[in-house]
Amino acid sequence: MKYLFTFFFIPLFLLSSTSQKETFVGKWIGDDQNEIGYLIFDNEGYAAFEINGQVMGGKEFILKGQKGKMTYTVNYNTTPIEIDLKVTKIESGESQSILAIAEFTDKDTMNFNLRFDNVRPTEFDKNSITLKRVK
Repeated sequence: MKYLFTFFFIPLFLLSSTSQKETFVGKWIGDDQNEIGYLIFDNEGYAAFEINGQVMGGKEFILKGQKGKMTYTVNYNTTPIEIDLKVTKIESGESQSILAIAEFTDKDTMNFNLRFDNVRPTEFDKNSITLKRVK
């Protein structure tokens, strides 16, 4: 009986922790001062911003004539959830972090706040944006 319990319990635990980490995966739309933009999280750990059809981020993009990539990590063990976006120049390996926080209001809506000065926001304020999952 112990073996059957373990056989069923462990996969359920692994599935629940995996699905939690995938809640960010997808394309999210937001309206920032009447400018529509997207934030994209893929299941390989890459993130991208898309504004006016221009994409910055992902596995490979060009910024100021140099190839770069943008990755993300999520810390679900904090409240609010912490997201680190890391922009890396592929050739030199030089990187810069964009620190963010998020909270889900439901599975397809989240409040999101980020800063570009290497300081993580601590609350959702006038600089925050509401993102909706694109289905």
